[in-house]
Amino acid sequence: MKSILLLILSLATVSCSAQKKDTLADKVLLYQLPIGGWGKQLGTKAVDYSLPIDKDLLIKIKASGDDHATIDNNATSKEITILINAYNETKNLTYLKSAEKGIAYLLNMQYQNGGFPQYYPNSAIYRKQITYNDNAMINALSILYNVAEGKNGFDVADPKLKEQSKIAVTKGIDCILKTQYVQNGKLTIWGDQYNEVTLKPEKARAFEPASLASAESVSIVKFLMMQPTNPEIEKAVNSAIQWFKANKIEGYSYNVVKKDNKAVRTLQEDKDSVIWARFYDLETNRPIFGDRDGSIKLNYNDVSEERRNGYSWYVDSPQKLIDKDYPTWLARNHLAE
Repeated sequence: MKSILLLILSLATVSCSAQKKDTLADKVLLYQLPIGGWGKQLGTKAVDYSLPIDKDLLIKIKASGDDHATIDNNATSKEITILINAYNETKNLTYLKSAEKGIAYLLNMQYQNGGFPQYYPNSAIYRKQITYNDNAMINALSILYNVAEGKNGFDVADPKLKEQSKIAVTKGIDCILKTQYVQNGKLTIWGDQYNEVTLKPEKARAFEPASLASAESVSIVKFLMMQPTNPEIEKAVNSAIQWFKANKIEGYSYNVVKKDNKAVRTLQEDKDSVIWARFYDLETNRPIFGDRDGSIKLNYNDVSEERRNGYSWYVDSPQKLIDKDYPTWLARNHLAE
């Protein structure tokens, strides 16, 4: 009973300690793990900041350990951004200090080679791999880039963190350039996950084979486009764009509809549509599809119904990258295609 009372008093202190407060930010403070990061789940369910904080929920939050700290599914980068925005609105130093602790967590989790694991300190199974999947590493680097450059409200961060973040971003870019996959001497795009030592693509979950990953590669290219240009970055961007152009799938659309309160994903002919597969074979550039049993299918319709409808297998985001972002980048940097 005493420990529960202390937890409730802790919540009250968080809510009343400053002259101004932000309800969402106050909840984010409570979910922060001792190591500085945040988890994406509480128990078996995704973290939901819309839930009111009561005694039972608070006990569950405080029982969550550092092994849950992750950058997967926007975790940690999302919370840091919320707290920075809340500080800039309220000037509540508690929010800033918590955000800075989160930034320090990102700096601490980065490998010497510049990559970021999906979880830290939890290194079980695929969690220690360098992870571009779901933009995990790019989200972390984007936070550190904002800190380093003082952009998007992050100019309020401790100057020491700014200097450390500059180094981290440089290392991260180096890792990105080193992990761009090479086929027969030619640069392509990037995989979802990489071995943290060898920097070779690896599989993660059973349905996530070692492969070239289109959606995540779009985010990687956009991050590189934010950086000062140099010959390496220019080559990386140009090569990725050429790969996207060469591997588009014309005449098909990929749609998600609700049926009996469940998502149903369909691939159908559409002469006006252009899409890309989520995964491509590392050597042949043929679309591939993973399944729960670890098997790889070459035909989308051969994937089990559960995985076919439970995962996004095609994307259209490369089109905007090719049509808008790339020409803008070329013009801004006075580069020829």
